[in-house]
Amino acid sequence: MELAQEMALDRIREALKARLSAPRFAHSVGVEMTARDMARRFGADEYVCAVAGLLHDCGRDLDEHTLRRMAREAKGSGIDADTPNAVLLHGWAGARIAAIDFGVDDPRVLSAIEHHTTGAPGMSIEDRIVCLADFIEPGRDFPGVSHLRELAGQGVDFALAAALEDSMSYIVSHRGADADPAALARSRALVEEIKKSQEAGEFTVG
Repeated sequence: MELAQEMALDRIREALKARLSAPRFAHSVGVEMTARDMARRFGADEYVCAVAGLLHDCGRDLDEHTLRRMAREAKGSGIDADTPNAVLLHGWAGARIAAIDFGVDDPRVLSAIEHHTTGAPGMSIEDRIVCLADFIEPGRDFPGVSHLRELAGQGVDFALAAALEDSMSYIVSHRGADADPAALARSRALVEEIKKSQEAGEFTVG
């Protein structure tokens, strides 16, 4: 990565540190580093993955009222401000914060931030890497995370599909199938897309 890009990342880290809680900031740096490593291994843009990984949760500490208000004020965005699970709006809100407060204008970075919560069909390799890094960064500790990290050594898509399937199973078992139909539909669509690519031999491997 170029020196100017490393310096830009340093500035973002310093600004982000002042905005987030210590645990959230540590998680964000963990996602950044994990995303950078996967970008190098799988031929993605390291800088895009680093910036998106670092800023992916810049909207995560916003309260439900603020998230819904932002969504309502963004006319024409297509975002459902009344989604059952408001916290899922933080990816969309984070992309806006990254653009306005951090001056990010690369659509690849903004896309990765926006879609990291549930995934969506048609995601780029950078989108998928950041989404997966959020699941498996070193600070994560939940049943099955070690297996996901092992799968990530084989390829982004293997691990991401497994992570999303585990996440969907957890949501359905704890909140019911109607917890957030739109969010579940996005995740399912991406998993199906990955499986079809795997069958065609097009998935991303190491």
